[in-house]
Amino acid sequence: MTNSSKVYLAVDLGASSGRVVAGLFDGKRLQLEDVHRFENGGIRANDRMYWDLLALWQNITDGLRASAVRYCDRVASVGVDTWGVDYGLLGPGDELLGNPYHYRDARTNHVMEQAFEVVSREEIFAETGLQFMQFNTLFQLIAMKQQNPQLLDTAESFLMMPDLFHWLLTGEKANEFTNASTSQFHNPAKNAWSESLFDRFNLPKNILGTVLTPGTRLGGLRPSVSEATGLRDVSVILPGTHDTASAVMAVPAVGTPTEHPNWCYISSGTWSLMGAEIPAPVISDRCRELNFTNEGGVGGTTRLLKNIGGLWLVQECRRIWKQEGHELGWSELVDRATTATPLVSLINPDAGEFVAPNNMPQAIREFCRTSGQEPPESVGAVIRCALESLALRYRMVLNWTTELTGSNIDTIHIVGGGTQNRLLCQMAADACNCQVVAGPVEATAIGNVMMQVVSSGEVSSIEQAREVVRNSFDVEEYAPQQTQRWDDAYARFEKLV
Repeated sequence: MTNSSKVYLAVDLGASSGRVVAGLFDGKRLQLEDVHRFENGGIRANDRMYWDLLALWQNITDGLRASAVRYCDRVASVGVDTWGVDYGLLGPGDELLGNPYHYRDARTNHVMEQAFEVVSREEIFAETGLQFMQFNTLFQLIAMKQQNPQLLDTAESFLMMPDLFHWLLTGEKANEFTNASTSQFHNPAKNAWSESLFDRFNLPKNILGTVLTPGTRLGGLRPSVSEATGLRDVSVILPGTHDTASAVMAVPAVGTPTEHPNWCYISSGTWSLMGAEIPAPVISDRCRELNFTNEGGVGGTTRLLKNIGGLWLVQECRRIWKQEGHELGWSELVDRATTATPLVSLINPDAGEFVAPNNMPQAIREFCRTSGQEPPESVGAVIRCALESLALRYRMVLNWTTELTGSNIDTIHIVGGGTQNRLLCQMAADACNCQVVAGPVEATAIGNVMMQVVSSGEVSSIEQAREVVRNSFDVEEYAPQQTQRWDDAYARFEKLV
């Protein structure tokens, strides 16, 4: 890249770490450079789990300051993405009302079931098209109304977490579309907040703000932020602020979204989010029964998808073994799994036993034991069991996706950190009997940056942005092999699930 390349900054806050990433764009190709990395994750205090908002804000400003030093006046804009559902509230005088809660906080336990006594599951899904998880924003707000009603009574503005950081950057308050769609009180058919749900649950509608689409220029930096960071004449551009929306933006696919897509995606990391990019939501009894979700995508699309447990299984096994004195690197875990006997024992990656066990390897063995299978004993056998089960879960979700869309899907695009696990990518191709295209690894940051580039006018469309991604980053292709034995294993897997 030349010193004349424009620079677009992505602030990407993931489940365990955050970073400020620079995207250098010369008009044809994109290059990423890490500027600043820092830890992220819930902070436990007072028997609650919170976002560490001020520490994150300090790290973001540190990253912006480092960007100003490194790139000077080449920085054009910045945008923030995080996961969905979490939020903060502003009161009179735009004072932040308490520390924002982390979605893993226990205050929403059993709230979803209580909510169904007021409004049925069927009615909520018909209104929102969203999958049911106890930490969805709707249930977080109901929990707050039960436990901290004074905060809701005082609140004047509701901002989801990327909106909150954008407000800190600009002073402008708005709700970005892709993150709003994860709240379970946004109506995708009307593209508007569901005021009827707020009425039914007696929640204050006045806190809901204007919903803006990805690519919107929110404003310039506050003078105080410019002074603190050294950045001048820098715009804040809304990316797909939900990290999966940005990751899907970076899928190097060809063509525009259709009702019957021939490809699907897996955003692979701690979670595996698998689904299809389509023009409009699918809100049907079958979609609700399968607990699929209709979330907002860039360009006004819908991400019809399902959450799958993901590499959380492997991460937790590694953590436990480290506590036991066995420091095992990611590549060593994959090497050991590769040499283990294939398709011996299987688990349901989305079973409740694996959400937050005290000991993941023990939980995997116990699941196998109680389901009449040989429990995996060695490190390699445990990891192979987890990865093979994930691949078979992909096949199940692929079948459901084709059913809901009426599609013939022949290619799976895997993006994100999980693409570095080549064994899992090959297993996905084998289990699903599909071509797998793996990459890019840094999909979320790339999608964040490319939405800013589209907004700037340097590329004309999302389709052209994906062409830039194809030309800028390597991918790896996997063809299905030995599919018969995976067919046999799938029959066993279906009985477990």
